[in-house]
Amino acid sequence: MDIDSLIDALIDREGDYTDHPADRGGPTRFGITEAVARANGYEGAMRDLPRDAAAGIYRRLYWARPHFDAVAERAPAIAAEMFDTGANMGPKIAGCFLQRALNALNRGARDYADIAVDGRIGAATLAALDGFLRHRGAVGETVLLKAIEALQGERYLRLAESRPANEAFLYGWLANRIG
Repeated sequence: MDIDSLIDALIDREGDYTDHPADRGGPTRFGITEAVARANGYEGAMRDLPRDAAAGIYRRLYWARPHFDAVAERAPAIAAEMFDTGANMGPKIAGCFLQRALNALNRGARDYADIAVDGRIGAATLAALDGFLRHRGAVGETVLLKAIEALQGERYLRLAESRPANEAFLYGWLANRIG
């Protein structure tokens, strides 16, 4: 799992500078909102946010801090999805998607114990992921990925239904974030 490649692909997908009137994130460059940039020490104009500053934020906040790197050691495709989902929806939501899917796929806790759905990737979540992969093998990673993406797609639809301004983004979210 090469985080640099994931970051480059994400930045390419997110694009350069935008300040869409329907986007609650406000001015954004490379997918980094102004609020996130400021919280991480950037003081300049968002149009000038350096790509390497954005990459550093992604590496720290959306890969290392939520422990998606530990997921990558076990299930690289899942980790890549967690990273992308975390950058788009927040790492906690990505973590909840993984935890919900693991709980739903544990065959009534016969394969491994249910885990808390708190969005934090820690020892219990990693143990459940290990248990899932042990019972389901390499094909299981593909199925788990589909479950996570189904949850993600449902959330996008809910966001558009609950706030019509989000309909401006729904097509792109589904086209670029699912599958």
